This record gives sequence, C-alpha cells and structure tokens, in this order.
Amino acid sequence: MGEPSLQVCSPIPGRLVGLRQVPDLVFSGMIVGAGIAVRPLPGAKKLTAVAPISGRLIKLFPHAFMIANGEQTVLVHLGIDTVKMRGDGFTCHALENEMVKAGDPITTFSVKQIEKARYSPICPVVVLDSTPSDLENLRPEGNQVEVGDLLFEISTAPAGDPSEW
Repeated sequence: MGEPSLQVCSPIPGRLVGLRQVPDLVFSGMIVGAGIAVRPLPGAKKLTAVAPISGRLIKLFPHAFMIANGEQTVLVHLGIDTVKMRGDGFTCHALENEMVKAGDPITTFSVKQIEKARYSPICPVVVLDSTPSDLENLRPEGNQVEVGDLLFEISTAPAGDPSEW
C-alpha cells in the first residue's frame, strides 16, 4: 500500500506548459516549488478559476490564492505580473480562511484584460516548498485539460523519516 497522496486538479481549462517555460523566474526557477502551468486556450475571454484541492483558503488575492491541506499548500497564480493590475479584471467568489472543496469557484478573471495589459495569462499551479521528484503522475506538457482534470499527485506524508527528527 503506497503513501496517501493529494490529487491536484486543474483550476482552469487550457493547455499544460512546463514551469521552466513560465516567463517569471520565481516559477521557472521553481523557487516557490514544483508544479505545472495552464495556458488558457486561444480566444478565452473570461475564466473562473476553481480550487484545485480541498482545504483551507489560507491566502486570497485578486490575482492568486493558496489552499492548504494537511502538510501541503497549493498556490494558483492567475497570470504573470498580474499583481500590477491591482485587482482590475478579477472577481473573488470566496473568502480567505474558509474551507473549500476541489472545484469550488475562487476567482473569475478576464484573460482579455490580462492580455490587453500585455501580461501573460498563464497560470502556474505549484505545491509550495516541493521539488519535481515530489510530484507523481504529472500530466505531460502540451496536454489539453478541462477544469477538474488531474494535473499531478503529491504525497501527503511528511517528508523524511520521523525517527530522524
């Protein structure tokens, strides 16, 4: 019997892109953690990002959110440099610190406004403080995904051998 794992699902529909191709060193360098990014499909105007996991919504900004489940925290960043948009084109549907279920709507955002502001609408989905070897069943880059499709799994067991703590 394997370790318990957390399934991380796609918050938006789109095409999968490796983090190394994300135009932001924080993500491409995996400084915050490992994961994958979802690029909205051409012609997408407005999308509602949903919770990729169940858990507590520990941080909610118009352009990003974090959900914690046990030992793992998943960050979803809606576009790159979109913090500079100061919430314009983003509508939050949830409240910070509330419990959410995978698939619950969190934020609606305008892909069109992000592109008009000359930012990338690509959405990194990252497990904080993880490494690529922590991820299992990672879907291949280039795959098209729908909301709720599995992106990858990560062990929910604490890292390391407890006898070594």
